[in-house]
Amino acid sequence: GEMLPSPSHYKSSLIVLTVRNWLLRLSADSGEILEKVHLAGSSCKFRYLSWDTPQEVMVVKSAQNKLPAAARQAGIQQSVLFYLAVFQVLPLSFIGMLEINKKIFGNSVTDVAVSNGILIVMYSMGLIRLYNFQAISEQFMEQPFDLGHEFNWDGQVGVVGKYPFGLPCNIKITDTPPLLFEVSSLENAFQIGGYPWHYIITPNKKKHKGVFHICSLKDNALAKNGIQDMKCCSLEPDWIYFHPDMSGRIIHVGPNLIKVLKLKEVENNTDQMEIAEDFTIVANRENCVNNAVTVTASGRVVKKRFNLLDDDPEQEVTDVVSKSIMEMETAIRIIFFFSFQTYSHEVYFDKDLVLHIEQKPNRRFSCYVYQMVCDAAKDDECSSHEKTGRVFCKKGGRFFEYI
Repeated sequence: GEMLPSPSHYKSSLIVLTVRNWLLRLSADSGEILEKVHLAGSSCKFRYLSWDTPQEVMVVKSAQNKLPAAARQAGIQQSVLFYLAVFQVLPLSFIGMLEINKKIFGNSVTDVAVSNGILIVMYSMGLIRLYNFQAISEQFMEQPFDLGHEFNWDGQVGVVGKYPFGLPCNIKITDTPPLLFEVSSLENAFQIGGYPWHYIITPNKKKHKGVFHICSLKDNALAKNGIQDMKCCSLEPDWIYFHPDMSGRIIHVGPNLIKVLKLKEVENNTDQMEIAEDFTIVANRENCVNNAVTVTASGRVVKKRFNLLDDDPEQEVTDVVSKSIMEMETAIRIIFFFSFQTYSHEVYFDKDLVLHIEQKPNRRFSCYVYQMVCDAAKDDECSSHEKTGRVFCKKGGRFFEYI
């Protein structure tokens, strides 16, 4: 119900993190820079963007701090492992910055993340610990700061978010916060979702790679049919995640199979949940068996049979990118073909944009932005949502609710 401070805040935009610690808000239509925030000096390298609350609260994470070899040989200790800067995105505003210190969280911390109000700390032995991020912010916030305002911090005078000062680290954790939850998982793989809350892990042994356990967050009980294993033979492992539409469904994607699962109550036992299959998508392919023929020096013919890998590049494989738009679900398949792929490629689908991030030699990255458009000349299309009965119409490529 409040007006935003600037007309530019109403423009569809992209948030971009540059290699020189600048956070940019760009117009999604023209690429014009709408806002820019300097995060920190060159001693701290911010590298990662993620959502705490999708489309509302954003987290910018630094690379892990490592001392130069000469400093380590001199016996200098590095206690700060990561920095996290948290922003509200509409309008773009600074919430706070905190450091992850090994004196507080331990020496074996390997990574950290913030998601849905939870601070997730990961350790080298596969241990994962969860803390209440909002409680941490409230307890350890020393002083709030607003972007563009002058500040005097630790003897420095500058403007918040401007070069060269950047942002102050104003959330100082001085004691170990109360632990919410702890679990062990192979390669720190861990997700929370569904209703009631469940989590997905892989048992912390290499022989269990590709096996997923779905358990209740309340009491760690394994759901009925909660062990999911595709038993696929492929170079790339299968993967699993909770669908982002908060429906409680689970997407399990293999090289030639997509299984859509759902959480449901066990009949005659409302205290236990089970994993049921909603539907399955299978790649259109044949499971070929190759017969290799070898002739020995003596002329004896030896035949060997072997199965192709499930993700053989000459076979059709599955990929999925899904997104919900105003309760009307749509699934879009995006395929990129590379004649010779040496470096990594990542594809993201967000709203009506497709982002393709390509790694090039010398660790250079390029980001290509594609916008999905509809033909506005077509007649308006209306449909009723299956569960709620609410009617949505598409007009000029956008969805509107009919009241």
